[in-house]
Amino acid sequence: MDPPAAKRSRGCPAGPEERDAGAGAVRGRGRPEALLDLSAKRVAESWAFEQVEERFSRVPEPVQKRIVFWSFPRSEREICMYSSLGYQPPEGEHDARVPFTRGLHLLQSGAVDRVLQVGFHLSGNIREPGGPGEPERLYHVSISFDRCKITSVSCGCDNRDLFYCAHVVALSLYRIRHAHQVELRLPISETLSQMNRDQLQKFVQYLISAHHTEVLPTAQRLADEILLLGSEINLVHGAPDPTAGAGIEDANCWHLDEEQIQEQVKQLLSNGGYYGASQQLRSMFCKVREMLRMRDSNGARMLILMTEQFLQDPRLALWRQQGAGMTDKCRQLWDELGPEEEEEEEEVMTAGSRHTVFGRALQAGSLHWSDDHLQRILASDSYSPNLTGNGGSDKPTFDPQGRPLWLGEPFPTTCARVDTLRAHGYPRQALRLASAIVNTLRLQQRHQLQIYRQQKKELLQKGSTCITNVEGWVGHPLDPIGCLCRALLEACRLEEETLAIYPDSGPEKRKVAYQHVPVPGSPGESYLAMALEVALLGLGQQRALPEGLYAQDKVVRNEEQLLALLEEVELDEWLVQVLRKQAGQLLEGGPFSGFGEVLFRESVPMHTCARYLFTALLPHDPDLAYRLALRAMRLPVLETAFPAGEPPSNPLDSIMSNRFPRWFILGHLETRQCELASAMLTAAKGDPKWLHAVLGSIQLNIHSPALLFKLAQDACKTATPASAPPDTTLLGIALELGLQVMRMTLNTVTWRRREMVRWLVSCATEIGPQALMNIMQNWYSLFTPVEAATIVAVTGTTHATLLRLQLDAARREELWACARTLALQCAMKDPQNCALPALTLCEKNQAAFEAAYQIVLDAAAGGLGHAHLFTVARYMEHRGLPLRAYKLATLALAQLSIAFNQDSHPAVNDVLWACSLSHSLGRHELSAIVPLIIRSIHCAPMLSDILRRWTLSAPGLGPLGARRAAKPLGADRAPLCQLLDAAVAAYITTSHSRLTHISPRHYSDFIEFLGKARETFLLAPDGHLQFAQFLENLKQTYKGKKKLMLLVRERFG
Repeated sequence: MDPPAAKRSRGCPAGPEERDAGAGAVRGRGRPEALLDLSAKRVAESWAFEQVEERFSRVPEPVQKRIVFWSFPRSEREICMYSSLGYQPPEGEHDARVPFTRGLHLLQSGAVDRVLQVGFHLSGNIREPGGPGEPERLYHVSISFDRCKITSVSCGCDNRDLFYCAHVVALSLYRIRHAHQVELRLPISETLSQMNRDQLQKFVQYLISAHHTEVLPTAQRLADEILLLGSEINLVHGAPDPTAGAGIEDANCWHLDEEQIQEQVKQLLSNGGYYGASQQLRSMFCKVREMLRMRDSNGARMLILMTEQFLQDPRLALWRQQGAGMTDKCRQLWDELGPEEEEEEEEVMTAGSRHTVFGRALQAGSLHWSDDHLQRILASDSYSPNLTGNGGSDKPTFDPQGRPLWLGEPFPTTCARVDTLRAHGYPRQALRLASAIVNTLRLQQRHQLQIYRQQKKELLQKGSTCITNVEGWVGHPLDPIGCLCRALLEACRLEEETLAIYPDSGPEKRKVAYQHVPVPGSPGESYLAMALEVALLGLGQQRALPEGLYAQDKVVRNEEQLLALLEEVELDEWLVQVLRKQAGQLLEGGPFSGFGEVLFRESVPMHTCARYLFTALLPHDPDLAYRLALRAMRLPVLETAFPAGEPPSNPLDSIMSNRFPRWFILGHLETRQCELASAMLTAAKGDPKWLHAVLGSIQLNIHSPALLFKLAQDACKTATPASAPPDTTLLGIALELGLQVMRMTLNTVTWRRREMVRWLVSCATEIGPQALMNIMQNWYSLFTPVEAATIVAVTGTTHATLLRLQLDAARREELWACARTLALQCAMKDPQNCALPALTLCEKNQAAFEAAYQIVLDAAAGGLGHAHLFTVARYMEHRGLPLRAYKLATLALAQLSIAFNQDSHPAVNDVLWACSLSHSLGRHELSAIVPLIIRSIHCAPMLSDILRRWTLSAPGLGPLGARRAAKPLGADRAPLCQLLDAAVAAYITTSHSRLTHISPRHYSDFIEFLGKARETFLLAPDGHLQFAQFLENLKQTYKGKKKLMLLVRERFG
């Protein structure tokens, strides 16, 4: 009979183990395979050809040919395994980079020709099309094989990769699929033995003639050695034959380029920070497992080579110290290696607190498989107490139902046994041991529940507990829960036996399907239900968060990987019952469960697991789903750090410092906590009871304002669908969460506050006018004065808001009054930033406007700055209140002081505006402001500029003037004569000040300054005389500055 079809591994085509239908048995016609072929197959896969020759003095040629024929590999699975790394290529590439796929294309396109098998050596030519504008390329391929394994390959493409090139694949597949078309010859030594001397001489000479440029030097050297009596070649019996197969002592294994593997790993480690390198390393580890599962000795060889490269990399210690990026596998090995790698291994083993690579290796080395109880578990599905007793062991070997237990070692080690059996191709034994482990876990869980019930009252009074599992199962280096789940799920997986290499839909991820597979010897049990139960036991275990960034990250990733496995499983009624039972036991698990009533402060939170359980249980048992999820909202490490009512010093900082061990993944855990809360809020829409329960849990357990704000936004969005009425309860919860965020961040400087305030007003608007007025009336505890005056009051009274609220006139006026009151309160609290917004908001109400104006006047006496006063004054003028603008301008001038050298002072434009305003109001206002100008401004150019502006036209001629003057004011008459005197004095003072420290490069600037001074002097009746006296005084005082005085004389005489 034909051997069974091989299942397809990833990247490998499925199909019959043999593709040589025409070479052996005639299939499909009812004729059995020949006895010669049946026996030749067994010999070909088990015996080296040398052993056949030694065992039998004469082997008939037909028998030799059948043995040689069947010695080539018969399964495409191994060819695929050695020609594809096993990673998923980017979408759309259809595995085009994989050598196996390329080789299959070459075979199907007829690129293989001149195939010849001589003994245990196969050769052929592969014609590969060139690129655009390139000629066709021809590659010569040679393959040696022995006992159904390829032992060496050679190709003209000079491939330097881990595995076989596409040309080797094409030739191998041709030999498997079209074996009857391959010309077959016995080993060349058999052919030569049939020749006489003349034939041998002719053979050698023709061979040399055909390849004289390559073999002639070698042929001559060999001839010389053979003719030399006593030479080494004459002392050896026989001669080598590369086509005669392997010797008895030769190892029988597939060809593996060890040097290339070492080089590849070294190169990938040097590129450890890149995603592609990390992916390839993972694929290489997966390839090791694939080889081990097929019981291929190269799996162990490849793993040893890779491990040596990891440990020999000189940068490993440096990377660890610097915290630089490394691939996960490299970091995993190094983290487990630990800083004690040079200690005595036995001490590491006995210490127990630190499990290093050496410690685990020694533990693995001390493991054995000879235990009678273990052997019986592995050997039979029907092992029971009826067949054996406890054998004097102090540990139980069966549970009360008579099912076998395995308590011989720690749980992770036991699970590693399951993974080992599965990886080395013993799936049935792996399932038997896995079943015994599950039985053991169930028994331990029952005992734990009994212990907790006895101590429950004491623990609840104490309110805290010690951790019962220092080294948790999820995130453990041996991944015990993952090993167990994958072994159980693999037995239940439905997968097509044959899959096309290129499906029409492209490389889309296939939907995994599972079915219930009964557990032999355990009626009513299913491997699928067991897998779910084990996963929940591990995920729900209360365990301490490990130290170190990588170890903590590994906990998160391991948890996500397990949940991804569970999400592939479609829940039926059986599995739902398992879920409900486990969820109930987790809630009642006490200190052994992460969902128990009492938690250890450093325990890993259950948010991610709870979200899966909540989603899965909600359609079947909502009450249990909510109870479980609400219990899981806890984050003890934060709740003990920040007791209720005591916010952290910086509420936006979720990373706690000065802690040991540090929680590097705290931000991630808080995000998962938020996602769980969001899932509950969304699911509870329309159910006030659960909505308020979830709100209480959120307010008690979530301490990050950013996450609370996100929850509030999500709740508001869920509560206000576009095509349905809003959920008022959920809207109220969103508003309550937003108010909590406002209170938490009131004294925190953050750019997100403005966004939060705008959203809160929008949410209150969705609820109604009363909610909006409530936040206005209670603004002190929620907003800063600026936020309340510029965002809350303004946004709450915009046209769009009023339309949204659809208020009648009375309610609209009530809202306006509330906003005005808010604005006035803000102006009193912070007049500097809120006075102008308050005035703007109160424009349409005379009383409120007057109150706001009075607040500004009072603030001016209390130190309100000139810049703000000028701003409000300009606003008053713009609103048609020039006298009030004038009043505020004079108050601003009273606070202003511009020195002689501050001609670019920021208030220059405001001063000029104030002077223009007073001039437009009339002579009286202008006369009143002149003393203020003289007292506040000491800059000569500014004073002269103001003076010149006031003399250009008569006062009171502006559009706001109340009266007209007959003619412009003279600079030599009141009230401008005082300003003229002040300007002249300022020029004199400034000139002396500048000359005190003047340098030659500033002489020209000073001459220009004197020119402007003369223009101001000349505005006075005796200005010419005053300026001449001023110049004479300068010449006498600064006669030492000869060059400067020369320039003064040249310009002014």
